[in-house]
Formats: sequence, C-alpha cells, structure tokens
Amino acid sequence: MHKYIFRRILMLIPVMLGVSFVVFTIMFFTPGDPARIMLGERAPADEVARLRTQMGLDDPFLVRYVNFVVNAVRGDLGRSLVTRRSVAAELFSRFPATMQLAAAAVLVSVAMGIPIGIISATKQYSVFDGFSMALALVGVSMPNFWQGMMMILLFSIAIGILPSSGYGTFWHLIMPAVTIGTSSAAIITRMTRSSMLEVVRQDYIRTARAKGLSESVVINRHALKNALIPIVTVIGLQFGYLLGGAVLTETIFAWPGVGRFMVDAIRQKDFPVVQGGVLLLALTFSLVNLVVDILYAYIDPRIKAQYK
Repeated sequence: MHKYIFRRILMLIPVMLGVSFVVFTIMFFTPGDPARIMLGERAPADEVARLRTQMGLDDPFLVRYVNFVVNAVRGDLGRSLVTRRSVAAELFSRFPATMQLAAAAVLVSVAMGIPIGIISATKQYSVFDGFSMALALVGVSMPNFWQGMMMILLFSIAIGILPSSGYGTFWHLIMPAVTIGTSSAAIITRMTRSSMLEVVRQDYIRTARAKGLSESVVINRHALKNALIPIVTVIGLQFGYLLGGAVLTETIFAWPGVGRFMVDAIRQKDFPVVQGGVLLLALTFSLVNLVVDILYAYIDPRIKAQYK
C-alpha cells in the first residue's frame, strides 16, 4: 500500500512540471511588459530597462523558466504587479473561500446525484427514471453563469430571501454552491445510475436476493459498495473541476476566491498572479486525484492486494 501511494506521489512531479511549463510559456508570449505595467506608461525608458534587468526579464526563456520553477518549489511565486504583495500570500488568503465553495458544491452534487441515481437504477424505465435523466440532461447543458443570474433574479430580486452577492454567512453560500453544484449533480446522477445498473445484474446480487435479504440491504450493502469506484472517480474529478471552474460563479456572486482574483489579474495583465493561481489550482486538483486513488484501495481490496 505504501508503494502504491509513493508511486502516485511521484507521478505528481511530471504533471506539475508540465503544467508549469505550459503556463509559463503562455505568459511568456502574452503581449505586455511587466516592468512597464509596474512603472506606468509614462515611465522613462531607462527606468523600465533597469527594472527589467532587476526582474530578470532580459534573461533567455529557459533561464527564466528554471528560475520560476526553483522559486515555486521554495514557495515564492513572485510579487503581484498591481498590489506589489507576495503572490503566494494573495492566493492563500483567498484559497479558503474557494475551497469552501467547492466543498459545498460537492456536498450539494453528491446529496442530489447519488440518491437520484440509485432510485433511477432500481426503477429503470419508470416515470421517475425518465424525468430524472431528462433533468440531468438539462443540468449538464445549462451554463453556470446563466443559472447564477437567473437565481439572483428569482431569489434575491423577486423573492428577496437570499443575498445576491458577498461572503461570510451560510446564506451567502447557498446560491453559488447550488449554481456550480447542479451540473456536477447531473453528471454524478448519470454515472451512479449507469454503475448501479451494471452491478445489479451480477450473479451475487441475485444470490443476495435469493437469500431473502431486503431490497434496501441488497442495494446499500452489496450493490452500492461495488458500484462506488466509478462514482468516486467522478466525484473527485468534479471536485477538481469545481475548484477551477468556479471562476465565473465567483465573479457573478462577488465571492472573494482565487477564481475571481485571477479574473481581475487577467484584466490587469498581472502575469505572476495568473501563473501562481493556475499552479495552485493544478496542484490542488492533482492532490484530490491522489486522494481518490488512495480511496480506491480501501473501496476495492483487490487494488490493495496488488501491492502487498
């Protein structure tokens, strides 16, 4: 088991190097001079040239990339061109808000997706099954930004029971979490239904029913446990997606997370913040997938047995 976890951790290294190279390359070729942005458009050319030299912007591409990676490993992601503060400090001050929103959205999606998927699988081709699959299709197809604006119009403006924006209370969390959790709930619903349908047709399920076990015991203790691998995979992927995909939702609801901060940084051409934000989200996504891989070994003993 330790060997399995160690191998999964080692796989994070090339993934993060690849992400860092792609992000750095895009930022390198993006129009805009960080030194000019920091000093302003009216700054003398000699001051801009001196600052470029101090920041290492005149160095070759590979030298700048290696310096960026070395500094990132040390926890130094540079300084914001706008606020002049440490990028790492800026990101980590906003990261808890993004994690809170993503975790709440995952809870919403799991609470909706798994029960509906189980019921749809046990009542295949019923009215409930048809309605839930149609609803899941709508949930997958509906853009988050449109749904968010419609929820603001309905619950904040028309009814007036929820705040339209802000951060700090449970009531501020409801609409953003439901907005980005709906599409994930639809995906989890479809995956749960598909996985359960595959499992309930197995011989051991028929044997369990032949023993006289109640349907709830058969479904919850036998079928669901063996159907969890693909469901857990989807939940883990959706959690990573919600961390990075909450950008528009954070902007719509004025949620002070990493996504909104990165949108502002892109508008202001604050390159260090964009690079650091992408690296932070990529690392978090990779760690979530690592946790999911470890959970496999506890859900399915056959995986653990391979590394004994």
